[in-house]
Amino acid sequence: MSKRSEEGWVQKEVEGCEFGDRRLGKRFEKLLAALSGRIGSSFSVACQDWANTKAAYRFLANERVSEREILAGHFQATRERVAATPGPLLVLHDTTEFSFKRQEQAASGLLRKLPM
Repeated sequence: MSKRSEEGWVQKEVEGCEFGDRRLGKRFEKLLAALSGRIGSSFSVACQDWANTKAAYRFLANERVSEREILAGHFQATRERVAATPGPLLVLHDTTEFSFKRQEQAASGLLRKLPM
């Protein structure tokens, strides 16, 4: 994703967010931009330095910020994307990852041979 399209995506995702304080909205936009550029990374890697990482944790711990406010923009943007999509829509909702690596393969319990 190019920098310009990434910025456009972030802008669209935060459009429906109403934090009550403009500074909280700006902080969320900055945090979302950092995280979207490094999907799967920890906050410290995505934020790149201690000051930004600490600001991210302060934002999330702020009593004036709720899950509802954080997700409002995403829900709105998702509704708009779904409404603009003609035809079938594939929705994947589970991002759970499993690792079955063991020193002893039989220890996982999945590799046992069933009697015939």
